[in-house]
Amino acid sequence: RESDHRAWTPVTYTVTRQNATIQGLIQGKAYFFRIAAENIIGMGPFTETTKEILITDPITVPDRPEDLEVKAVTKNSVTLTWNPPKYNGGSDITMYVLESRLIGKDKFHKVTREKMLDRKFTVEGLKEGDTYEYRVSACNIVGQGKPSFCTKPITCKDEIAPPTLDLDFRDKLIVRVGEAFSLTGRYSGKPAPKVTWLKDDIVVKEDDRIKIKTTPTTLCLGILKSVREDTGKYCVTVENSTGSRKGFCQVNVVDRPSPPVGPVIFDEVFKDHMVVSWKPPLDDGGSEITNYIIEKKDTHKDLWMPVTSSTVKTTCKIPKLLEGREYQIRIYAENLYGISDPLISDEMKAKDRFRVPDAPEQPIIKDVTKDSAVVVWNKPYDGGKPITNYIVEKKETMATRWVKATKDPIFPGTKFKVPDLLEGCQYEFRVSAENEIGVGDPSPPSKPIFARDPIAKPSPPVNPEAVDKTKNSVDLSWQPPRHDGNGKIIGYLVEYQKVGDEEWKQANLTADSCPETNYKVTGLTEGLTYKFRVKAVNAAGESDPAHVPDPVEVKDRLEPPELILDANMAREQHVKAGDTLRLSAVIKGVPFPKVTWKKEDHEVSPKADIEVTGVGSKLEIRNTVHEDGGMYSLTVENPAGSKTVSVKVVVLDKPGPPRNLNISDVRSDSCYITWMEPEDDGGSVITNYVVERKDVASAQWVAISSSSKKRSHMAKYLMEGTQYMFRVAAENQYGRGPYVETLKPIKAIDPLHPPGPPKNLHHVDVDKTEVSLVWNRPDRDGGAEITGYLVEYQEDGADEWTKFQTVPMLDCVVTGL
Repeated sequence: RESDHRAWTPVTYTVTRQNATIQGLIQGKAYFFRIAAENIIGMGPFTETTKEILITDPITVPDRPEDLEVKAVTKNSVTLTWNPPKYNGGSDITMYVLESRLIGKDKFHKVTREKMLDRKFTVEGLKEGDTYEYRVSACNIVGQGKPSFCTKPITCKDEIAPPTLDLDFRDKLIVRVGEAFSLTGRYSGKPAPKVTWLKDDIVVKEDDRIKIKTTPTTLCLGILKSVREDTGKYCVTVENSTGSRKGFCQVNVVDRPSPPVGPVIFDEVFKDHMVVSWKPPLDDGGSEITNYIIEKKDTHKDLWMPVTSSTVKTTCKIPKLLEGREYQIRIYAENLYGISDPLISDEMKAKDRFRVPDAPEQPIIKDVTKDSAVVVWNKPYDGGKPITNYIVEKKETMATRWVKATKDPIFPGTKFKVPDLLEGCQYEFRVSAENEIGVGDPSPPSKPIFARDPIAKPSPPVNPEAVDKTKNSVDLSWQPPRHDGNGKIIGYLVEYQKVGDEEWKQANLTADSCPETNYKVTGLTEGLTYKFRVKAVNAAGESDPAHVPDPVEVKDRLEPPELILDANMAREQHVKAGDTLRLSAVIKGVPFPKVTWKKEDHEVSPKADIEVTGVGSKLEIRNTVHEDGGMYSLTVENPAGSKTVSVKVVVLDKPGPPRNLNISDVRSDSCYITWMEPEDDGGSVITNYVVERKDVASAQWVAISSSSKKRSHMAKYLMEGTQYMFRVAAENQYGRGPYVETLKPIKAIDPLHPPGPPKNLHHVDVDKTEVSLVWNRPDRDGGAEITGYLVEYQEDGADEWTKFQTVPMLDCVVTGL
């Protein structure tokens, strides 16, 4: 019977032996069995098994384990894994036995010392460079089964493989606040890489929200209930001794914006409207602010009324207010993900709170001259609106009408120089301030002033010094006085004193004879030493003198000329025709040398502009032509010597016209053209000649050769009897030169010869004063149609023939005989 049943089931056959095989049992079921003996008398009592018997297959040792693999190898360890055997022998596996054999040895040695049920094991303590084989066996209650197939020989050494990284996320990720997100991927590498997570270059640490999970092949960073602060650039780095790989993701955790930043500023307040402004939210929620929502509320009511929901600016006009009522304004910011909490303003009463500026205090007048005065005032109260302009007015003391000093705006300064005063007149001034509301009251009038210059003596000239000298003169130079005494400096007085004398002598008698800040003192004695001083003079008088620091010995100072060439004279100069030629040099020498420019030892062209300054000289020729080329020289000379430099100038231009154009060997269909090269090749090699022809009846020239390098050409394919003109031009790298043309047309005909003599000349009639003649055509016409016959007569005994006339026919009547 089954162990969970009470009813016994008889076996259908009878046995006479002391054993029996019972079939039809169900594997996995537990049974009880009983046996009774039977003879002819009958059946005896049953004997029952004491324990239930579980129906299973017979128990044997397990099969060999499968898929023994090497998972990792280092220089001193090997990690192996395997799968259980397909059949466990009918009994649970109790342990696995791992064995190894050193290559070169015969026996396998047990590696595991304790019972091991894990199917992964790391063999440690190996020697670097040794090679092993491994096998594994499974054990059950019966015993140890067959070993698995051996691994391939494994040499103990560190395996090296650069890291690889395969990410499941893109480079950008947008997440709503409160949502969770994860960054996952797979990696590999030997030795096992180190995985590091960074956010904005800072290592990510785990906490209640941030979880990091790393397996030997996978990686994951998960963040629960994300907040705005989770926004940033995330980076995962997989690194081992062979290198590293990085993956990036820009995570943007978005939310509705924070409230606009207060306080709300009331820029303008009027009785029927206000203009308010605010600052954008500190946090836009990770998405651009799309608009602001503005509402208003009368403080006596609980209802907020909409003003606008479409403004993108941080300022807004609040219209339709009732004068005297107090209002509050609230402002929301909105983005794609929602509306912020509101910013609420303070209470503000709708009334006009601005007015025109107050009147400034009495202005002060300074720096009065004969035609101007400076008006200075203090800024008044602006009436609540910024002052935009000041209005300065003037009037003569005895007049009643105030006049604006200028039409131009005066701002932001609080002083103004009033021009155009009449010298000697007495004036008063007043000032008004203006804002956008209007013009305020004017200030009290200033104290009266007269328009005239206050003049004092000037201060002494500054830094007088001797800058040059000769055997009888000294050149002095100085700077104007620091203060001119409010009067124009008329000029300067220069005085000198012989060292040892007490008397100062004037070098110039009047100040206006020395209006500049330099003067040459002449008439001095060579070899003596002098002191010098200078005074400035204005209408108020002479200044105190300024002395030249050291006495000066009068004698010539000589320095030979020196030329420092600019780059345009340092080598041969090439300039294209039409451009500007510039030659220049720095010149030194004392006294300053005389400067002479020449071309080929002659005066330079009148078109040349020559400039000589105290430090050098420059020659300039605009619109250069080929004739401007040649050898230019610059000579500088003074009593200490002279110096000359030269430079060759080549003006590059188109060539001139060819010479001696000649047409020969004229035929009915061709002619031979020859010419000579141009006198001027333009400074560049002639590259080719252009030959053209033209039918005299046509206005158009036709090219018959544009690349000829020879100075001759056979013009072919002419039309017989047509008259042609020919012309030739030369070309170089700078262009085509002018043409030379034939002087007269050339007719395309074969060469002509005179016709033969007429034949059979005889008379047919004679009169006393005339003779009728006839003749026949000649045998040859010379290559052209005969146009006429010339008839001549001669008196008998005379030496010369007399021409009668040319006739077209073969007869003629000679008269006048």
